[in-house]
Order: sequence, then C-alpha cells, then structure tokens
Amino acid sequence: MSPPDVDDLERHLSALTPAVSRTLFACLQGRELSVADAVSLCEVTGRDLHGLTAVADELRRRQCGDDVGYVINRNINFTNVCTMSCKFCAFSRTRRSEEGYYLDVDEIVRRTLEAQALGATEVCLQAGLPPEAPPDLYESLLRALKQAAPAMHAHAFSPEEVKYGASLAGVSIGEHLQTLADAGLDTLPGTSAEILDDDVRRRIAGGRITTAEWLDVVQRAHRLGLRTTSTIMYGHLESHAERMQHLALLRSVQKETGGFTEFVPLSFVHSEAPLFMQEMAREVRPGPTGNDVIRMIALSRLMLGETIRNIQTSWVKEGLRQAQWLLSCGANDLGGTLMNESISTSAGASHGQLMRPAELRRAIRDAGRSPVQRDTRYGVLQRFSADGADDPREPLDDVQDVEARFGSYVQLTRAARERRAPTAPAAPAAGRP
Repeated sequence: MSPPDVDDLERHLSALTPAVSRTLFACLQGRELSVADAVSLCEVTGRDLHGLTAVADELRRRQCGDDVGYVINRNINFTNVCTMSCKFCAFSRTRRSEEGYYLDVDEIVRRTLEAQALGATEVCLQAGLPPEAPPDLYESLLRALKQAAPAMHAHAFSPEEVKYGASLAGVSIGEHLQTLADAGLDTLPGTSAEILDDDVRRRIAGGRITTAEWLDVVQRAHRLGLRTTSTIMYGHLESHAERMQHLALLRSVQKETGGFTEFVPLSFVHSEAPLFMQEMAREVRPGPTGNDVIRMIALSRLMLGETIRNIQTSWVKEGLRQAQWLLSCGANDLGGTLMNESISTSAGASHGQLMRPAELRRAIRDAGRSPVQRDTRYGVLQRFSADGADDPREPLDDVQDVEARFGSYVQLTRAARERRAPTAPAAPAAGRP
C-alpha cells in the first residue's frame, strides 16, 4: 500500500495531459526515462509542470532523503589569461590584455590557508589556460598547496585543464592524471562540459576539448579513483534533444564507473558573454527562463537520480531564492560558500561571491529540509537540528565586507591594468586586492 502522500500524487497525475501522466507514472514506478520521453517533457507548463516537479521531488525523497548539503569551500581562479577565446566566456583575457592577471603560488597558498582558518574543507582551483606556462604548472600548484595545507581537499582542474596540462608536460592524459593524483589532487570539477555535442561545441567554443576527449578524461580519472562532478551549461544555442542526450551520456558513464559525485546544471549567463553580445540578433537565447531552470532540475532528477543521486542547484547562477525553490523540484544540494567567484561574475551574474553558512542553513530549513554540512565527496561532516538551536557561529558568518576581505574579479583586473599583466604564471603575484 502506498503512503498517503504518494496516493495523492498519483491522483494528481491522473488529471494531467495523458502522455505526460503516463511518462511520470512510469518514472514513479522505477522505469528509466528515455531521451525521447525526456524531450517530450522539456516544455511542459501549468499543471503538467507541477506534476513534473512533484514527481521529481518524490524521487528525490526516495533516493536521498530530506537532507540538503552544502560545503564550506573557496574558489581560486588563479589566472584569467587563456589561449582560448570561447564565445560564452567573459572571464578570459589574452596574454597582452591589460586586464590579464596571475596569482603566484604564494598567493594561492595564502588564500588556501585563509580559507582553512575560516572553516573551509575544500579549495577549488580552476583558471584560464595560460600561454608560456611551465610544463609542471598544475603539479607544482598542487604540491605547494598540499605542503602548506595537507588536510585541505584539492578539488582542481577541469577536463580542459587536464588536457592542456598533459600537452604542456608532453605526456598522455592518463600519465598526467596519475602525476596530479601523486601531487595531491583529490577530485576534479566536471566543468568544460557545456553541451556534450560537437556541433554545438564548435559554435560556442571552436577548438575546445571535444565531447570524446571530455568523456575520456573523466573516465580515466574515475578509473584512477579520482571522483569528479558533472555539469551542463545550457540556455544558449542547444536544443532540448541535445540537453537530454547530454544527460544520457552522463548516465551511461556513471553506470560504467560510478565516479560522478553530483550533477550541477549551470545556466548560461548572457549579459557580458561575447556569444550573446555579438550574435544577439540571431538565435542565441539570453539564458534559460525561470520555468526552463525548474524543468532542467526536475528532469535531471528523473534522468539521473538512480545513478547520480546528488543534484545541485547553483545559487551563483540562480540566486538563493530560486535555488531554494529548486529544492522542491528535485535538487538536494546548495553547493558551496565559494568566498571568491569570478567566472559567473564576469559574465554578468549578480548574486555575489560568498554565501554564509548561516544563510544556507536558513534557506534549507525554510524549504522544510534538514541542513547538512558535507565534504566534497558528500560525506556528512555535521548535521543540524530543525530549529537551529545547535548551530555554531561560523567564522564566515561574521565576514561583513566581502570584497575587502577576499578581493574581487574587478579588483584583480584593475590591479593588472595598473601594473601591466605579466607573461608567465611565475611572474610576481597581484596579491590580495
């Protein structure tokens, strides 16, 4: 006999459009959602949309319960100088740009130690692909970080950066990943995925890592025991079918390796992106709509939840208010505190670069869920009561002037203009702005 809430849900589904009702019933009964059926749900509205989110929320409850996780972490985007010129990216600068900056090893270590003192368990290192970089760039950064802060989890280097690092060192992808693991790499961000379709990739970022190469990097990492996240960046040129095929590819990899810790849908932030600014009169969309974001989270749960159980919503992309609502649409994680955020900010995102732990817990409780501080691999570090009576006062909760404490992307690029950008990562650091 089904619990009463499930009986109510099934009665609700019977009032939906028949085709939508059949598909959602099948998902509740454990059937794997096909790409074709997922595409048929990509434009549902009204009662059908409510039915989709209700089923996604029920599957979330079955698959991972009522806990909502967050991690105390810090982003360190150590350079914006890049050999690539991706059309969706407003972060990167050329080698000759007056706004190109580098943070040297000492500054990266300083930021790591500051984050550790503020309670962080993870630092996330990602950056541009700097020209004229030394062959051991990524290895040396990891070794310095781990020597200074051995307990800090190093979540570092996208598949694009892994590919670039292997080319710098003149070794295979597998050899480079082993070198990074030996140097202290703990997990990898599954960014640079965008849309895993080469026709789309050529249109938004010609010359970037291909679909096959991205999949190869993450599968090799998983086989070495290095877990990764998985992502999609959507709301620009891709079709519904291309989005859902992307999810199906991730599902297939997860069935083989089990190496993805989570899936993170990332909305295209359009306002400063060259792709939109140069081609806005054509077919480029200004990011996903609000309903589109809801459908993506819900469909991610339906497509991936049995294999990738953690579906994260990005407060950086969506703002905390919509991120909180998405916890009722299939998501079970709010990401991290970040402290620094440069990539979305440079593209025009306006939701800040720090989310204090107390703010995250408040949003989680207000959504009727239970806050959990987790580590990068989703191990539970601390559970909190429903009423917040046992909440600690975190050091990050007392930070008031975020830019004065942590600096900002604008300050880094301004400092680069004032001192002129160096031409190699080993040049003097910008330091904390």
